[in-house]
Amino acid sequence: MPTEQRLAPSGAPDSPDSPDTTGSGEERAVRRTGWSALRPLVLRLHFYAGVLIAPFLLVAAVTGLLYAGSFQAEKVLYAHELNVPVGKTERPLSQQVAVARKAHPDGKVAAVRPAPRPGDTTRVLLSDVPGVSADHQLAVFVDPYTGNVRGALETYGSTGALPLRTWLDALHRDLHLGETGRLYSELAASWLWLVAGGGVALWIGRQRRNRKLRALALPDRTATGRRRTLSWHGAVGLWAAAGLVFLSATGLTWSAYAGANIGELRESLGQATPTVSTAVAEHHAGHGDPSSMPGMPDMPGMADSKGNRSSGSAPSDVGIDKVLRTARAHGLGNPVEIGLPTDRGTAYVVKQVQRSWPEKQDALAVDPATGKVTDVSRFADYPVLAKLTRYGIDLHTGTLFGLANQIALAALALALIFLILWGYRMWWQRRPTRDRTLSFGRPIPRGEWRQVPLPALLPLALAGGVVGWLVPLLGIPLVAFLAVDIALGALSHRRRVAVTTVD
Repeated sequence: MPTEQRLAPSGAPDSPDSPDTTGSGEERAVRRTGWSALRPLVLRLHFYAGVLIAPFLLVAAVTGLLYAGSFQAEKVLYAHELNVPVGKTERPLSQQVAVARKAHPDGKVAAVRPAPRPGDTTRVLLSDVPGVSADHQLAVFVDPYTGNVRGALETYGSTGALPLRTWLDALHRDLHLGETGRLYSELAASWLWLVAGGGVALWIGRQRRNRKLRALALPDRTATGRRRTLSWHGAVGLWAAAGLVFLSATGLTWSAYAGANIGELRESLGQATPTVSTAVAEHHAGHGDPSSMPGMPDMPGMADSKGNRSSGSAPSDVGIDKVLRTARAHGLGNPVEIGLPTDRGTAYVVKQVQRSWPEKQDALAVDPATGKVTDVSRFADYPVLAKLTRYGIDLHTGTLFGLANQIALAALALALIFLILWGYRMWWQRRPTRDRTLSFGRPIPRGEWRQVPLPALLPLALAGGVVGWLVPLLGIPLVAFLAVDIALGALSHRRRVAVTTVD
């Protein structure tokens, strides 16, 4: 975020953020080691990153704030589809699917989510439905007690987001601009950790210099003007920094470019997320292909809307009820999603879909011809990085700890919004008011990197290169900034030389 910039000459007493240039040459040399040498470079990077990246961060914060509230809004807005009066006995799952297919015969049944709790509806998920985008599904909500269809809504993603949350998710992810729009959110995530970390270093360094470490985490209410703004900016930033760095890191895990690099790195380390194999034995590959049938009841072992089972001409299929019982016997408790075979030679896949604590991500494959389990994946056996990625994404999206998680995300989003506004206000407050113009404060001068000792500069450059490769939307803008900065510096030097020659 933008921070205070000096207008007074270097070393002026009213410019507390200016590099210390007082004292003898030997004293200045001592002060130009360690943090004293790095600080001007960090300040310059923090300033420019704040000015140029802050608009992207502001959009991400506002849309993220809206998304954090969408979970609770979804429960209210779609209460009719989600909730039903608790009955005495649930109907067979196959019959619920048949009812859904009768009400919505278009498309094909892709998966079924049985009612996870008393009073919840069953979701029958249809794909390839006319008018529904390819990456979305139509969720048909069925009362498990009466068999009545409560409605149908588009759904998206593994968390079953309904239209409101889906719309806000896309707004936060890509501003409804598709793959091009994803660059905005990845750019924001790529720079957020650097801006937050640099801000914390500058704030702690400033308080140490002013010997105010006791007031490090609290704003100075006695301050006025720019110093008051800086006090709030620094204190709130200190409290929010860890959360902002976390949002940055987890947001990058499923971004377009950095996410791909992170995925490749995880695979090379043997830390990819396991999946169950859906292949079945060769002699079972001749069973009916449910994906090609107009409706689920056409499958052998499935019931029609009246509860009657069809015999069909295809080889026997154990049916979705038997598959669910098999999954229960192997310890897969609610909530679960049953994915249907996609073609000949593939199995049912039953997977737990609980993204709240504790995570439930076990999955198994069931042969549709025999009802036997052909493969199992247990969350407890996931590699460490796969588990951490799962935890991080669910914490980032507000599902891991439910309402408390969503409140924390909303608080972080609000903190980021205020930090950006305070940053721009500080920039405005540093303007030369004597000119009575609508100008802003001057940036930190160029060339500060030359003050960094070589033993510190080389590791920094190497680390910057590695991070820039791993996170391209950090590396590319940084290289572009350096190129423009060097060009401007060369042009300025040439002008000074020309003026000196004329004089």
